[in-house]
Amino acid sequence: MFLSIHHITLPIEDPLLKFLIEIIIILCIPLLLNKIKVPHLLGLIIAGAVVGPNGFGLLSRDSSVVVTGTTGLLYIMFLAGLEIDMADFKKNKWKSITFSLYTFAVPFILGLVGGYYILGFSLLTSVLFASLFSSHTLIVYPMISSLGIAKNLAVNVTVGGTMITDVLSLLVLAVVVGMSQGEVGTAFWLKLSISMVLFTLIVLLVFPIIARWFFKNVEDKISQYLFVIVMIYLAALLAELAGIESIIGAFFAGLALNRLIPHTSSLMNRVEFVGNAIFIPFFLISVGMLIDFSAFIQSWETLWVAAIMLIASIGGKYFAAILTQKTFKLTNDEGKLIFGMSSASAAATLASVMVGYNIIIGENDAGEPIRLLNDHVLNGSILLILISCTVSSFVSMATAQRIADADKDNKVSGNSEEKENILLALNHEDTVDKMVNLGLMVKTSTNTDRIFAVNVINEEENESSVKNAEKILESAVKAASAADVKLNPITRHDNDTASGISNVVKEKEITDLIVGLQGGKGFSASFVYNLYNGYLRNKNINLMVYHAVQPVSTIKKYAVLIPENAEMDAGFFHSMLRIWNIGRNSGAKMSFYGKDKTMLILKRIVKKASIEATFETIGSWQEAQEIAFDLGQDVGLIIMMADKGMRSYVPHMKDVPDLLNSRASNNNYILIYPFSKTEINTTEKRAVSSHDDFVEIGKVIRNIFK
Repeated sequence: MFLSIHHITLPIEDPLLKFLIEIIIILCIPLLLNKIKVPHLLGLIIAGAVVGPNGFGLLSRDSSVVVTGTTGLLYIMFLAGLEIDMADFKKNKWKSITFSLYTFAVPFILGLVGGYYILGFSLLTSVLFASLFSSHTLIVYPMISSLGIAKNLAVNVTVGGTMITDVLSLLVLAVVVGMSQGEVGTAFWLKLSISMVLFTLIVLLVFPIIARWFFKNVEDKISQYLFVIVMIYLAALLAELAGIESIIGAFFAGLALNRLIPHTSSLMNRVEFVGNAIFIPFFLISVGMLIDFSAFIQSWETLWVAAIMLIASIGGKYFAAILTQKTFKLTNDEGKLIFGMSSASAAATLASVMVGYNIIIGENDAGEPIRLLNDHVLNGSILLILISCTVSSFVSMATAQRIADADKDNKVSGNSEEKENILLALNHEDTVDKMVNLGLMVKTSTNTDRIFAVNVINEEENESSVKNAEKILESAVKAASAADVKLNPITRHDNDTASGISNVVKEKEITDLIVGLQGGKGFSASFVYNLYNGYLRNKNINLMVYHAVQPVSTIKKYAVLIPENAEMDAGFFHSMLRIWNIGRNSGAKMSFYGKDKTMLILKRIVKKASIEATFETIGSWQEAQEIAFDLGQDVGLIIMMADKGMRSYVPHMKDVPDLLNSRASNNNYILIYPFSKTEINTTEKRAVSSHDDFVEIGKVIRNIFK
């Protein structure tokens, strides 16, 4: 009746109604399926099959669906590259390579045997047929990431291996296509090798340079997001020009921007939000639209081919996951998670099937075209996509949830009793975003509502000062909320800035105070006075003085200077956690400089809380100064101003601000003054008294780096 009243024919062509139906599906399917513990990824694929051209025919798989679906596929691969922990990836690269060889070779061998010996395909067709099962698509990655286990070893190994195995399978596709067209020769291999090397160099070397310049010079949030989209599509296009699939380009784009989009930033939140809300669901719906259930009841041969494909793909991925688990002695859940993540076949499989299906290698006696991959393989691949995505969704959801729950239990049992409360002292509008970004970077992952921002208004100031304070604090709240973090604004009326901040520190039980310097001014006389006669009188807080001349995301490397005996101070490990979080959340390389004893402790810590770090021993403060004040472009400086250390290592602590004003005015730098309170928790007491004992250090590490 509705269709006849509005004169609507099927499939629906009205763009408004089409988009409304798709959005309703994206909204309702997860809400319904979450109640019965069914992965919504599977629900979106089935919904696409129901409303698609092979279902009720409500919607056609036209260009609009293909474009948004392609963007969703590129988004999945981009997020996988963007969120990968580069320090862990480098640390576990041989594990990823080993897994990729397992997950490529085992399904390939099974597929080759099935195609050549059981189905009777030609050798060339059998090789392409076998390559369909070697690749996999990380359709469950957004769900894994949302559970907070993206840095788990099994996830890291699987993501790294995905890049390698997809490249290998798509290279097989390129070679088989070339051989079927008689183009394989020296010129073919030379062209393919040169184009791939050029593609890799452009994306991994040139893209970061362009992105760093853009993020330095363009602060508009919308423009920054659109720039990211441009980078994704540009990398995908360059990949196609190089002769490989666009999904590899998107993954490399994620690797290229990995260090420039901090995981705690508002930009990262926007990238994930739009992808998970719009583009990725559209991709899943578009995959569902390819499913034609009638094809499986029209021919037994299609079902026979599909059965061989399922055994080769899912069975091969299972054995590859078990081999990986046994090789690296992973837990059963980690082995199952590897299988769950790698068992889904969609993107590369679909691309290879369509390419092989469209290649005609001859004609039969009836004049019908003989295709490199026939109709039975095409229909079988659709069933493979549906079943493999189903298996992937259920297995991954169950095992990932168990791993996440286990991690949560470990964190609860290992956390210290100290509650983290961070205070940002905001006085200048132009420093708000930079201060908030630093606060988001140094906080622990569990702190989402205990960040405060204060603006102190002197009693004699007028109404305009009150309005200015409201404007500054409102900007800070918006900047934090863009990263899904609640910031609590505080307007304080007091005689002077230092006393106002000190009162807030006491009232809110602040553990970390961050004060900012204006980029062009550095340490002014009034700030130095407030520093030594106000802020540093709070012995129970960790104080950070921040000088920002460029966005924190554009810093390539930090030089971290640690004074002698700093580890003997009460707040050393608390302050070190802040430094560690900067390295972990920004992806910047951390170069630590200090005495042998201190470096030994940090080397032990890095084994437990992985960041990309180097450790160098220095003998004198003069040597440290040369390192600190000979910084290159895009290099930041962090100096720990420990009490005990500074008395023995830096005789004139008050000279440091003057040196920074004169020698480091063009660089970002952070001075950290650890708390010096005597009442510290038991774990830190053990570390202070016996820091050379690895067992005690291990207890500290498990406690503070959760």
